[in-house]
Amino acid sequence: MAAMTLAAAITSGLRRTLEEDPKVVLLGEDIGKLGGVFRVTDGLQRDFGTDRVMDTPLAESAILGTAVGLAYRGYRPVVEIQFDGFIYPAFNQIVGQVAKLHYRTAGAVRMPITVRVPYGGGIGAVEHHSESPEAYFTHTSGLRVVTCSNPQDAHTMIRQAIACDDPVLFFEPKRRYWVKGEVSDVIDGSTPSMDRARVVVEGDQVTLVAYGPLVSTATDAALAALADGVSVEVIDLRSLSPVDFETLEASVRKTGRLVITHEAQQFGGLGAEVVASITERCFAHLESAPVRVTGPDVPYPPAKLEEHFLPNLDRILDAVDRVMARPNSLTDWRG
Repeated sequence: MAAMTLAAAITSGLRRTLEEDPKVVLLGEDIGKLGGVFRVTDGLQRDFGTDRVMDTPLAESAILGTAVGLAYRGYRPVVEIQFDGFIYPAFNQIVGQVAKLHYRTAGAVRMPITVRVPYGGGIGAVEHHSESPEAYFTHTSGLRVVTCSNPQDAHTMIRQAIACDDPVLFFEPKRRYWVKGEVSDVIDGSTPSMDRARVVVEGDQVTLVAYGPLVSTATDAALAALADGVSVEVIDLRSLSPVDFETLEASVRKTGRLVITHEAQQFGGLGAEVVASITERCFAHLESAPVRVTGPDVPYPPAKLEEHFLPNLDRILDAVDRVMARPNSLTDWRG
C-alpha cells in the first residue's frame, strides 16, 4: 500500500500495463514530453519511448482513427482526450466506428481501446474545459463507460479498462485529481470488477447514488443527514454503462427512497435512466418519488458562476428531505 493522489494512481496503473503488455500504447496531445496537462503521463515517454507513448497532433478524430488502426493490428491503445469538451471532434469515430466494429464484423474484430477523459467542473477552467458528456456515450450500445472517485479505484479500474476487449470510456473527475488515498497494486479474485457499484456508506432510509466527482459530496451529505436523524446509504455507481442495477435494487428495496446526483445537466442525463429503471424494477418498494440533483439545463457557465451550477451539499440534503417528506425547498416550511 502506498499513499498517492488520484492522478498519480492513474499514472501508476498506466505504468503497470505498459510494463506487463508490450501491446499497450498511449496516444494523446502533449502526453509525452510534457506529461499531459494534468501530468498524468509524466515520465512515461522517458521510460517507455516515443513508440509506446506518442505525442499526437491537435486532432481528436485523427487520434481515434489511429487508435482504431492500432486495435485492428492487435494493439491496446489508450487515448487521452485532453479536456472533456474536446471529445466532440472524435464523437463520430467513437460512436460511429469504435462502438460498432465488433458487431459489424460478427465478433471477428475487437476494439480494446481505452479513451481517458478528464471531466467535470470545480477547477475554474475556461469554456470547453468543464463538461460532463458521459450521457452521450452511455446511450451508445457497444461502449463501456466507467468513472472513478478515489485513488484506489483510479489505479485498479484503469488497468481493468485497458485489459478489457471492449472499448471503454474512462472518465476521470479532474477536480479529484489531487485527492490522496492508500493504493494497492494487487488485482486478484477479490478485486471488484469495474462494472460493479460500491456501497460507500451503509444506511436504511434513503439510497443516495453518485459517481465520480460527487461521491465525496454525497458522503458528506450522508454524515450531515445522520446528525439530523436520517440514515442515508451512499452508492458509488462506478460503471455508468452497464449500470449495476443489482446493487441499486437491493438498496432501494431496503430504503424505499432514491436520490441520484450528477454534475451533468438533468434532461436526458444518466439520472433519468437510473430513476426510470429503478421505478420499473422497484415500484412497489418506493415510499416516495425519486429525486434528481443535477446541473441545470443550461450550457456550462463561466468559471465565476460554476458554484451555482454544480450540485452541492445543501441541494443534496434538500433532496433527502424531499424523499423523506420533511420540510424542504418545495414546501412551505412555515406551515
